[in-house]
Amino acid sequence: MLRGLGKLTWIEIKIFMREPLGAIGTIVVPVLVFVLVGRAITSKAQTPSMSNFARVGLPVMASILIVISAVLSLVTIISIYREGGILKRLRATPLRPQTILSAHVLVKLLLTAASLLLMFLAGKRYIPPGVHPPIVSFAVALVISTWSILSIGFVIASIVPTARFAQPVGAVVLYPMVGLSGLFAPIASFPPAFRMLARLSPMNYAVSLLQGIWVGDPWSAHLADVAMLIVFFLLFTALSAKIFRWE
Repeated sequence: MLRGLGKLTWIEIKIFMREPLGAIGTIVVPVLVFVLVGRAITSKAQTPSMSNFARVGLPVMASILIVISAVLSLVTIISIYREGGILKRLRATPLRPQTILSAHVLVKLLLTAASLLLMFLAGKRYIPPGVHPPIVSFAVALVISTWSILSIGFVIASIVPTARFAQPVGAVVLYPMVGLSGLFAPIASFPPAFRMLARLSPMNYAVSLLQGIWVGDPWSAHLADVAMLIVFFLLFTALSAKIFRWE
């Protein structure tokens, strides 16, 4: 099983990298946003709000963009594979369905790690002086967040009829979650209905976890965030297992 998983993951990486637009959207765009926005606010970071955003909000925003790009890419690829009959043919091979889907998840996690590394290398100069983020812990937090939110991608990929609708439907589902995540405004300031929606979104807990780990909080302070991300992963995975269509 592990041998098949490794081979399929490597094949999927090679297929993905042959599509320049997909690689640019998943890897380059979030890094470019981090660098350009960081450069734009460097001169304005004297104000408290700008300084706080440059110190915490910007890297977390770029990380969330990395996650969303990974999910939208996953949704599109799964939809294309189903529409083209590739999923049906793969399922007829000795590989188990779990192995096939796990390979796609591993590809997205590896691309997320690559994007994060490039983000730090390219945007290191825009991290304010005196800020020394725990890179390894932050990377782990991002992997946990990505894993949880990727499960939403499988649900979306299970219900979209064709590849043409995959990214638009994914964007309609995911981007409102960013607005309700607490990244740009405290959730406590939202109207009651929006606060409830925020608590029902894994993006809220992902942002809380990433912000806390970035500023040096111990993991024990965010056990609830990790637990909720795991709960969302289990729920969405179970749902996608029920409704996922191979053809």
